[in-house]
Amino acid sequence: MEEQKIIFSGIQPSGTITLGNYIGAVRNWPLVSELGFGIFSVVDMHAITVRNTPADLRARTLSTLAVILASGVDPEKNLVFIQSHVPAHAELAWILNCYTMFGELGRMTQFKDKSKQHADNINAGLFTYPTLMAADILLYNTDLVPVGVDQKQHLELARNIAIRFNGIYGDVFKIPEGHIPQLGAKIMSLSSPDKKMSKSDPNPKSYISITEGKDSIIKKFKSAVTDSDNKIEFSDTKPGISNLLTIYSVMTGCTVQEAVSRFDGRGYGEFKLAVGEAVADGLEPLRQKYEYFMQNKDYLEKIYTESADKACRLSYRMLSKVQKKIGFIKK
Repeated sequence: MEEQKIIFSGIQPSGTITLGNYIGAVRNWPLVSELGFGIFSVVDMHAITVRNTPADLRARTLSTLAVILASGVDPEKNLVFIQSHVPAHAELAWILNCYTMFGELGRMTQFKDKSKQHADNINAGLFTYPTLMAADILLYNTDLVPVGVDQKQHLELARNIAIRFNGIYGDVFKIPEGHIPQLGAKIMSLSSPDKKMSKSDPNPKSYISITEGKDSIIKKFKSAVTDSDNKIEFSDTKPGISNLLTIYSVMTGCTVQEAVSRFDGRGYGEFKLAVGEAVADGLEPLRQKYEYFMQNKDYLEKIYTESADKACRLSYRMLSKVQKKIGFIKK
């Protein structure tokens, strides 16, 4: 009998979860979890590399947990917990810091980008964030990590750290593989289609929140930036239309070419309305489930508490193995 695969995915409670997050990650969680045992964590420790209002961080952490459950992840078959509730993540991260080269962390694209965005707060946590991500993954003998394009570099670092550690101490860590969706791995901004859709964008018209109502979603798509050509085709020279075609394809299940054929000879206005309706209708079941979970905080607490207890037991096995390998005395 084939051994069950372990899937790990973490998501930061750092703000609004966008349509880009949904297409690139959220919608894939229940699908990927069917491949094996899913471990889903709200990575609140990652979120404090930038300043937060404590009450806001707590609210966003619960909200993000509710999104994971609303996406269709079954908490009876998977773990859904809050990262800071499992101390082994921080403990392993410190050990892995000592096996990660300064130059490797300095080359991380996200560190460079966030340093520019938060020039007044370039802290050590921002620099060592990828090592904590490596600990998140390696703690559970993870086989598969669903990631977006922007996290691929961090996954490669996690693999390199694991290979380096194994080279010194033997076969300790499993080397994880990435799982990147073939279509929609990178959804672009509705107002600036040359930039990725981001929850930190100051322009609210640039992104869709996955809990937005239908009227708001359609209004934003109607104002989406395209071009003056009025021809619907998928092309590098038409980033706005290509982005909308990708979104429509993912949300309806048709191919991009089928979408192009479907709207051949029709205007941009009609096309943008159709994309907005497809997105609104596709997100509605998730939005309803999300609201249900947010109204049942006791249930959320039960899920994250029970899952954290199980995650603590699982993670301690790996942590104790690592501690023994490097020479720590067993407590």
